[in-house]
Amino acid sequence: MQSLNEILNKLENADNSTKNELENILVNFGSSAVPVLVDELQVVRGIKRGVVAMTLIRIGDASVKYLQKAAKINKDFKWMAEYLIREIEGAKLA
Repeated sequence: MQSLNEILNKLENADNSTKNELENILVNFGSSAVPVLVDELQVVRGIKRGVVAMTLIRIGDASVKYLQKAAKINKDFKWMAEYLIREIEGAKLA
């Protein structure tokens, strides 16, 4: 089984098909991946950032407390954390 960091590194040069596959693998890590994903989200850009954000949304409630904690520490990240939390909470209502 690939490590979380190996999968994140593969996202750098992934095409759409591979990107989707890697996102599904990340989601399968579940809540154990959330702290690393929240840390990554604060520094990555581009496609990798989108995949990490979507993974956190798909993992759901387990992401919320880590996003809230990161938003308190990193004011520049606050808007993104709040957006993702709204997406997670909105998904529960749908």
